Amino acid sequence: MTLDFERFRSLIPIASLEEKSLNLLARQIELKDYDAGSVIFKAGANDPYTFYLMSGEITLRAADGREQSVESGEEQGLHALASLKPRKYSAIVSSAKAQILRVNADLLDRLLTLQWEKNDANKTGVSVNEIEDDATPEDSAWMMSILQNKTLLRLPPGHIQLLFETLEEMPVKAGDVVIQQGEPGDYYYLIREGTAEVTRQSGAMHTKLAQLESPQSFGEEALLSDQARNATITMKTDGLLMRLSKKDFESLLEQPTLKQVGVKEANALVKNGTIPVDVRTEGEFEESGLKGALNVPLYLVRLYLPKLDKKRKYLLYCDTGARSTAAAFIMSQKGFQVFVLKNGLKPK
Repeated sequence: MTLDFERFRSLIPIASLEEKSLNLLARQIELKDYDAGSVIFKAGANDPYTFYLMSGEITLRAADGREQSVESGEEQGLHALASLKPRKYSAIVSSAKAQILRVNADLLDRLLTLQWEKNDANKTGVSVNEIEDDATPEDSAWMMSILQNKTLLRLPPGHIQLLFETLEEMPVKAGDVVIQQGEPGDYYYLIREGTAEVTRQSGAMHTKLAQLESPQSFGEEALLSDQARNATITMKTDGLLMRLSKKDFESLLEQPTLKQVGVKEANALVKNGTIPVDVRTEGEFEESGLKGALNVPLYLVRLYLPKLDKKRKYLLYCDTGARSTAAAFIMSQKGFQVFVLKNGLKPK
């Protein structure tokens, strides 16, 4: 199944990504053809995906029976389908055929945030090495695996670029013992190349627990619990590991001092005069922005700050909380009173 790349690069907010990030994302999407009457997703769903209509026509149907049609050739067709979570509509194919693109919402938000970090750092004179122009498919796959790593998803959005700059290369040979059971934790490891074996000693019993390969990671348990290693990791092949020291691991995982609030508290804040701020792109805001909210896209936050009143309070939101956290960190550093809608418009 072939991706219509020109249409892909026009989707909102995918259109705001640079070419390198676009190519990376294109390798992670799923394309699927649907027949008439097929249900793409149902109202009430809280799935982790963002869906786009690449061709054909679909009907969005609310629980009360209200319907609206979306055609791929219209402006509305460039926006994500019923992106608010839990979903307010069911999406049903109303043409003979329809092609749907599906992408992980967190991954898209992380790429948008990472690009903003790169651009923002360049403006302030900081050297940033995000995605090299000559990156191989293996390098690209490696970077995407980091962005989707379950442990590293805990990272504050503003620390993503710092992670890439902090990771240290560690060449290894077959037979090397990387972690020894019973020793204190000192590093967190990610396998970039090669295969490793996990074993555990209990009395006279030696048990093989698992085999690890790229892009799997290990070593976080001892760092998070501050306890001794509970297994031994031995390289089965030559390879290349990437590692973070305990100090860097803890520093990167440390959340900025920001106040995150749930929906109930957010509603109370707005009712009492706090200004809601949507930090998504203009196109996303037009499609699904909250009534009465101010639209200040993440990439414009620094430019917009002089227009904002420091005596007021601001509630920032986006789809997942990634971009709004990055924006809130900037605003708080400049003396603004800010709150972040926890998990954004997609509660978990």
